[in-house]
Amino acid sequence: MEHILIPHKRAALLDVKTLERLRETLKCKIELSDNDVLIEGEPYDEYNAKNVIHAFARGFELRKALRLLNEDVFFQMVNLKDLFKSKDQLMRIKARIIGEEGRAKEYIESVSGADVAVFGGTVSTIGTADELKVANAGIQVIIDGGMHKTAYMVMDKEKQKIIRGELHA
Repeated sequence: MEHILIPHKRAALLDVKTLERLRETLKCKIELSDNDVLIEGEPYDEYNAKNVIHAFARGFELRKALRLLNEDVFFQMVNLKDLFKSKDQLMRIKARIIGEEGRAKEYIESVSGADVAVFGGTVSTIGTADELKVANAGIQVIIDGGMHKTAYMVMDKEKQKIIRGELHA
């Protein structure tokens, strides 16, 4: 049995129909009480359900979080609150990762193939090892204060290395 606390904003999105769909897909008993999610089932199913719920809690749509049921797809999260102490710094870096009208996030997703979510004090990615390598390379440049153009060039180089077979995460 697993207990996961999720943000109230995300818990509010788990209506009866969605919970029923999750129970069926994840093969677990899933109950929601306020923002506490209880998962009960076979160990492997519980593990998968916990990963999917955790990704959903960090801002991913359920459709994207369910990609984690594929054994070649992984979840990574960076807690920006550990890196940036002031609220202004945190807001600025989140805005830079998202970009004007979401264009930076869109570009990262389109080049890497990974899904990206910026929620609360975190930036998270879902994808294959190679997709995460490309996406996180760009995100790291932005977190380090680099220009978007530089982040995109780094991502393009990582992608080319993977295509040529020079790099496997």
